Amino acid sequence: MTTVVLADDEALLRKALASLLPLEGEITVLAEAEEGEAAVQATLRHRPDVLVIDLEMPGVDGLGAVAEIRRARPEQVILMLTRHARPGVLRKALKLGVQGFVSKSAEPAHIVSVIETLHAGRRWIDPDVSALAIVDDCPLTDREIDVLRVTGEGYSVADIATRLHLAEGTVRNYLSNAMQKTQTRTRHDAARYAREHDWF
Repeated sequence: MTTVVLADDEALLRKALASLLPLEGEITVLAEAEEGEAAVQATLRHRPDVLVIDLEMPGVDGLGAVAEIRRARPEQVILMLTRHARPGVLRKALKLGVQGFVSKSAEPAHIVSVIETLHAGRRWIDPDVSALAIVDDCPLTDREIDVLRVTGEGYSVADIATRLHLAEGTVRNYLSNAMQKTQTRTRHDAARYAREHDWF
């Protein structure tokens, strides 16, 4: 029997998976979470064999939750559900040690087989996810993407520096580089450009 925590902000999908996964295989769903911080708490409390987590969630997103979980529980096996894997996001998730990626449109039976594959110590990336992720035309570094992502949330340079544990001058340098690379006039334009190009 493989134990699982399910984290997804789409209630319909989460409830459907919670009902269907045990029918498709030897799976016990220990808990559900609808946002990132709840996913962290549920994973640390229940210690599942596999955490099945959505990439995009309100508050702390999937990557943020995974980073927190990794610090407290480095051995946790993680399967990430995604609609569209952007190259930078896939790279970051792999660096965080995510073992599997499955499209949210996958059949429950397929998701069960991937959960079992990961639980057996192997990795899995759906072909359609990896195909999307191979096309990497992003000129920005990971740090420049981080700074732009926080900029897009409306924070000031000082707030960005605090949130990312960087000096304000360093944040300004990253923003300046990003504006040059995207050929935009303001940091907000650069953040918008990056989002439109699915760079984060």
